[in-house]
Order: sequence, then C-alpha cells, then structure tokens
Amino acid sequence: MKPTVSIGNQDFSSIREMNYFYIDKTDFIRQWWESGDIVTLITRPRRFGKTLNMSMLECFFSNQCRECRDLFKGLSIWSSEKYRALQGSYPVIFLSLANVKEPDYYRTRRKICQLITNLYMKNTFLLEEGFLKDKERAFFENISVDMDDNAATMALHQLTDYLSRYYGKKVIILLDEYDTPLQEAYVNGFWNEMAAFIRSLFSASFKTNPFLERGLLTGITRISKESIFSDLNNLEVVTTTSQKYETAFGFTEKEVVEALRCFGFSDSFEKIKYWYDGFRFGKQGDIYNPWSITKYLDTGEFKSYWANTSSNLLVDKLIREGEPDIKIAMEALLCDGLVETEIDEEIIFEQLGDNSVAVWSLLLSTGYLKVVCAPVNESDNIYHLSLTNFEVKRMFRRMIQGWFGRKTTQYSDFIKALLADDVDYMNQYMNQIALKTFSSFDSGKKPSELSEPERFYHGFVLGLMIDLADRYQIKSNRESGFGRYDVMLEPLEGGQPAYVLEFKVRNTRREKNLEETVREALRQIDERDYDAELTCKGFPKEKIRHYGFAFEGKRVLIGK
Repeated sequence: MKPTVSIGNQDFSSIREMNYFYIDKTDFIRQWWESGDIVTLITRPRRFGKTLNMSMLECFFSNQCRECRDLFKGLSIWSSEKYRALQGSYPVIFLSLANVKEPDYYRTRRKICQLITNLYMKNTFLLEEGFLKDKERAFFENISVDMDDNAATMALHQLTDYLSRYYGKKVIILLDEYDTPLQEAYVNGFWNEMAAFIRSLFSASFKTNPFLERGLLTGITRISKESIFSDLNNLEVVTTTSQKYETAFGFTEKEVVEALRCFGFSDSFEKIKYWYDGFRFGKQGDIYNPWSITKYLDTGEFKSYWANTSSNLLVDKLIREGEPDIKIAMEALLCDGLVETEIDEEIIFEQLGDNSVAVWSLLLSTGYLKVVCAPVNESDNIYHLSLTNFEVKRMFRRMIQGWFGRKTTQYSDFIKALLADDVDYMNQYMNQIALKTFSSFDSGKKPSELSEPERFYHGFVLGLMIDLADRYQIKSNRESGFGRYDVMLEPLEGGQPAYVLEFKVRNTRREKNLEETVREALRQIDERDYDAELTCKGFPKEKIRHYGFAFEGKRVLIGK
C-alpha cells in the first residue's frame, strides 16, 4: 500500500507520527553537528525542505522533545549510538520568518516582535520560582509587539541567557527563512530600515552571545555581509554552489526513482525528469524540487507546481525593469540558450536595479537558473547558465504574457495584423498601448526618459516570442549582412513569409518627421543586407517582409 502524501506539511513530528510519505534526510543532523561550525547559513530555493529539516533538528535536539525518540527509529541517524544519546539534550529556540511578508516597515517590525513575544510566552516557566532577577523579570515582561528596538534586537540574546542558566547548557538557535522580510523590504521600498533592524538582531543573537551552542539560519539568498552580516565573522555560508550538504535539501534522482516505484509511477520517470529535474547543489546534479515531486505523487498530473508557489514579484520586477541586456539574455534563455556571466553569491539588493551580475546571481540562488558549465579554476568566475527545467520555462512564459495585462487579446490581434501586413491596425494598436507599455518596461532606476525604445522593444520581442513560439523562431540583436538587425521572425514551416523589424528613434536634426524615420529604418535594412541570414537559408526575397518602427517619445509610426 502506497503511503499518504501530506501536502504542505512541514512538521517533522506530524509526518512521522502519521507515517506520511517521507524521504530520510536525518543524516543532515550528523553532517551539521560534526562540522563543528558555530553559526551556519544555508541557502536553498523555496520549497526545498528547509523548514521541514529545521523542524527535524528541533525534534532531535530539543530537551522539550525527549518523547520524540521513537520518531527517529528506522532512520539513518538512529543507527548511531552516539546520536541516540544526543537526542533531546539541548535547549532549542526555533524561529521562522517565512510568513513575514508585510508591505511596510512598521507592520513588518511588529510581526517579528510578535513572533519573538510568542517565544517568550512558550517559556513563561522562567518567571516562576524566583529564577530571574528583578531587572530580568522586568525585561521579560516588557517583551511585546510594541517593545523598543533595544529590547527587540536583544530579545533572542536574553532568552538564550535565561535558558542556558536554567538548564545548565548552552542553547541552539534555529532561524528559518531569515531573508523573507528583507526581500519584501526591497520590493516594497523599506530596505534600509529593515536591514538595520535585522543587522542588530543578528549581531546580538549570533556574534556577541556567550550562551550560544550552535546557530543555523536558512534562506533563499545569501545577502551580502556588508548589508546585514557585517558584525558576524563566525559565519559559515553554504550556498547552492557549495559542496557541503549537497543532498540534504531536495530529492536526488535515486530518491525520486524509488518514490515513483513506490507509488506505481515508474513509467513516468522520463517526463518527470523533463519537467522537474535540473537543480544542482555543489557538484551534485539531478536534484529535484520536493514540492513538484510530492504534488505529482499525490495527483499523478504534470503541472507547474513549484513555479506557482510564489508571486514571483521580485523576478518580474528585475526582468521587466532591467537593462536591455537582461531582456536580450532572457530571449536566448527562452530559446533554450545560455547566458554567460560572472556570479557573485553575496546578493547586494541595492545593486539589483543596475547590475546584471547581481540579477543572474539572484536567479541562480532562487532556483530559476541552473549551472550548465562551472568555472574550471578559481581565477575564472564565468558561469554558463540556463533555465532550470520545463516547469520554470512555463513560468517565465506566463509572466511575460502577464506584462500585457488586459491587452492580451488586443496584442494577439496586433500579431495577426503583423502577419497579415495590416499596417493601419498595427499603428492603431501601438499608439493605443504605447504609453502604458513604455511605463511598464521603462521604470527602472535608470529610465530612458522616452528617448530610447530599447527596454520597450526587447520586452515587446519577448511577447512576440511567447505568442509566436509555435510558428516562428524569433531572434533579436543578431549579426546579419553588414550589421545587427533588431528583430527577425523566421517561420518554422516552409511557404510562410519571414519578417525583419528595425526600431529607430527619430533624429530631430536629420529627420523632419516620423515618416522620414520609418524610411531611414527601412533603408538601413536594405543597405546593411539584414536579409542575408534568411537568403542563405533559401528564403526568396519576395517572401521577406520589412517593417520600420519609428519612435518619438511615446509616439510610434510603423511602415513597410
């Protein structure tokens, strides 16, 4: 009989007590403990079992969970007498920031303070028997959602002090999804206040804390040391490219094969691999995200499970508002190509708006990209990255379609008009939506101030790629003849026309009006022989259509 899949259950004790489907990751306990690292930060993409592993650690180490011993029987860690003796032997503080997703600093700070208050409420036994001194009791009783910054940032430090003295043993702190409020702060514009608060909290809890036995933080990103970890010189950082704990998060291919066999889905393996494989941690390839695998085991249906578990607002913002090079690279990625880039795993959120390396590094750490080719030596920091798998590719396609919002139907009509050579409708459509479209693609930190259409047209090309992917190969900014054309649409089936599109901003010194700019764009297509790539493949000249797009501010004129 196949086991029950408890969807969304991240509580180790519940999963084990009810004998729900579980893949044994308890060797992570041994690996982490034997590392001897005092404070460890592990980054993995969302839905990769971080919270479940933290719950597992709490059940194993906490002296409040001595009754949990039976939950570990039959698992890897229980084969060691040394670790059986270690179970239930430490005071543990477990705090998760996974649900701190408020839109402003005031509410975010209050929510963190509420979570800390809840920890104190669980330990009210410390107020009994006159254990605390008068000032300590006053501090304890002052912990609330309205406490000042000094109390809030020192609260975890003080709680470790109290618990350590009470039990005669140093404390383990487990902090899950540490970067969730920081990502929200970046998206919603209160980064500086949030970073300052978190920096003080972490410094007091993990650096200047003589009552700390071990600390473990998990998150999606490794936020730069200068931003929030500047005071922590005892931090061991394990990112997606590190070789530590390679198989502790996510499912290996061997584990997936065994799970499919157990559920009677062995015949689905190749399709499972196509949809959900592609993650890589350290040197361990063929890692699968647990959320999509468990959802498939539960439903037997192929869907975009993992990619749909987040609003993807940050990813959307970075690509839509990013420099033209970001969109050009996305065009290549959506065509199963690669992006070559340096990687800096210390994410500096303040640089995301104008630093493509920071953007690609973030997309790698969050799981949307995978390493296809890593540097062969330390002096070479150039990585080759691709979209992680088919599920991620589908997510990006939907995201790009969403850029056109309610205009999707009209956009489809524009595509039809383009293919039907209906220039009148194309002009009508472009001038109706140009204002909104420019605003959507031109709102980054360095807007083009309406003088350059680059952000617009590369976003526009991505839209073309999504709408025409089944009929045309769309290319942009490629060499052909004696220059680089802007956009080329090459039909996948014979007999259909091909298209070359050139985008041009009106030069007011040389061109009297947009009509002259259109003529200049069309002349450039001819003079620089942009058709060369197509004619070399056998396309007759009469089957190649030319369009010139002329821009002046937010006015557009299209001609052929």
